[in-house]
Amino acid sequence: MEKKEISKSVLKRLPGYLAYLKTLPEGSATYISATALANALGMGEVQVRKDLAMVSDGGRPKIGYLRESLMEDISQFLGYDNTTDAILVGAGKLGQALLGYSGFADYGLNILAAFDINPTIDKTEDGKPILPMEKLESFCKTNKILMGIITVPAQYAQQVCDRLIACGIKAVWTFAPVHLDVPDNILVQSENMANSLALLSMHLRAHMKDKK
Repeated sequence: MEKKEISKSVLKRLPGYLAYLKTLPEGSATYISATALANALGMGEVQVRKDLAMVSDGGRPKIGYLRESLMEDISQFLGYDNTTDAILVGAGKLGQALLGYSGFADYGLNILAAFDINPTIDKTEDGKPILPMEKLESFCKTNKILMGIITVPAQYAQQVCDRLIACGIKAVWTFAPVHLDVPDNILVQSENMANSLALLSMHLRAHMKDKK
């Protein structure tokens, strides 16, 4: 199926569909409808139907999608079938945890190495190297790295981001709680834990208020 222009909001929903489909137990129905997906995920049927139509042409009226084929279509659309090599800057506790997480392979991400201004260890338990920052440029050039992950303190994030871009990085995944200024051709995806915690906290306060 030819890829269509797709919005970021749709891209953010697609992994949720795939994750749900993967959790279905063996022996589940061979076909699944947009209605069933919408009900399971608490979403609008029309929205789910439109989203699936963007990535798969395998839907059949009154029958739905062949489940295995739909999973494959979503995976291919998201690029999970093609491995993306990345590097990580900031080998503290969070950085080492991400570096050692094997589940990224399911999403086509392979973190080749981490870099730190003062590495405390040479490599992780599974053998991935943790290198000094002096080797960042040569490593990125040699391995043609296009994605960088930032797990440094906020005050250093922009400096690290600028350096990654100078190395040829085109996509940045940052865990630093600060806005990053980048050229228009660079994509930045921020994981802001403070925002997530604020939403959770507000939900809990509202829940406790309702119980009073």
